Amino acid sequence: MSPQMRNCASKQENLLECRAFRRLRTLMGAPGLIWLAVLAGCAVGPDYKRPAVDAPGDYRFASESSTNSLGDLPWWQVFRDPVLQDLIRIALTNNYNLKQAVARVEQARQQVTVARAPLLPAIGYSGDVGRGRNAVLNVPNPDNGVTTGSVQANLNLVWEIDFWGRIRRSTEAARAQYLATDEARRAVMVTLVSDVATAYFQLLDFDQEIAIQRAATNAYSGTYRIFDDRRTNGVASRLETDRAAAALANAAAIIPQLELQRAATEDQLCVLLGRSPGPILRNSLTNGPQLSPEIPAGLPSTLLKRRPDVIAAEDSLIAANASIGANLANFFPRIGLTTFLGRVSPELSAFTGGSANMWDVGGTLTGPLFQGGQLRAQYKAAKARFDEAKAGYQQSVLVALQEVSDALISKQKLAETRVFDDQAVTALSSSVELATQRYLNGKSSYFEVLQAQQELYPAQRAQVQTLVSEILSVVQLYKALGGGWQTENSMLKTSANR
Repeated sequence: MSPQMRNCASKQENLLECRAFRRLRTLMGAPGLIWLAVLAGCAVGPDYKRPAVDAPGDYRFASESSTNSLGDLPWWQVFRDPVLQDLIRIALTNNYNLKQAVARVEQARQQVTVARAPLLPAIGYSGDVGRGRNAVLNVPNPDNGVTTGSVQANLNLVWEIDFWGRIRRSTEAARAQYLATDEARRAVMVTLVSDVATAYFQLLDFDQEIAIQRAATNAYSGTYRIFDDRRTNGVASRLETDRAAAALANAAAIIPQLELQRAATEDQLCVLLGRSPGPILRNSLTNGPQLSPEIPAGLPSTLLKRRPDVIAAEDSLIAANASIGANLANFFPRIGLTTFLGRVSPELSAFTGGSANMWDVGGTLTGPLFQGGQLRAQYKAAKARFDEAKAGYQQSVLVALQEVSDALISKQKLAETRVFDDQAVTALSSSVELATQRYLNGKSSYFEVLQAQQELYPAQRAQVQTLVSEILSVVQLYKALGGGWQTENSMLKTSANR
């Protein structure tokens, strides 16, 4: 073994280069055809193995274990509001972020062809026609001042034999990157469906809160008129009138704030729909926005196979792994075949003669001797990119599990909160009725009614906010489980194939 090989074998980081060198030394003694066939099947570099991830058997905060998952359902079976379904369809058709993602997928798909193309011979053509003194084929050539003409036509073929798998590893990396880009497109779809549903339910929330606040403003307005009339008649004091006026102003001031937020949410939703800002047609929260009645989480093992960002992270890891082999192959010679077939003649009139035929077949061998450490640095950088991609994949798994757990506990606790909010609203509504009756019967002042109202209306708004937050937790759970990338056309094709 040469000193170069012995030193290489002593270093763990260069183990792959040593294996390739030993393979080259062994194959050098084989017959030509066997050597060519065996080398053409070699691909230096590590083969991909999925790294281990710490995935639990079940989600934290999962109410029950089930193999079914909400993320397996298409979005039109989860969001059953027909208006929301139409909005999602429009967004999936017109959203510009999704169009950009689709264009990136097409770019990545074409890069696979670019990377794979060197596996096939490159065929081209060339030609020269000229006439001059002391020149042949437009190239200076002393001929004692004779004026001559020349013509040449060539058909060229160049083919790099992929002995070390450089092209195949590059193709593997490009293909994995293409798949990662396609998963990124699916991730954009998941986010888009989630964002449209979130904005839609927020609009329903604002509509209901504004209705409650307007009811509160009307009630405070009636209270103010009563106190103002009583003050005019000398029955009530200025203190009662001022407090009623303040309650009316405070209630009225909240309405434009809510209307501002509602308008901003409508504009946000319009951008998701790919259209100019404007009003959004929608149902009412009181009609009961329909969601899927069953909300199972499923198993974490299926999440890793469904969630687009996790799959994309693994595809990027596969691409980084293949890139190691492509960079390792740069250490070894590139062997190729070249040939050309054509005609050449000093005169155009003799170009068609048999003596004008020209052909050549040859082989090429090129390899690095000294690159100033460039190849080694590129190889080490490729390994570092693999380490980065590996950590990114493992991190994406943890984030996915965290988001599912957060959504599950959020749904559970918001459901518990809504029970108490309902109890509070029921009690405060009864309190307002009792206070009104006591006031009408002369058993209490209207301050008691005003106080009861000031507690009721904020409680009603909190009740609505909790209800919508619970709905949004289901939306976030659906997104965290990787649901929402399905299209109706793809589901129809799947059903037809079955």
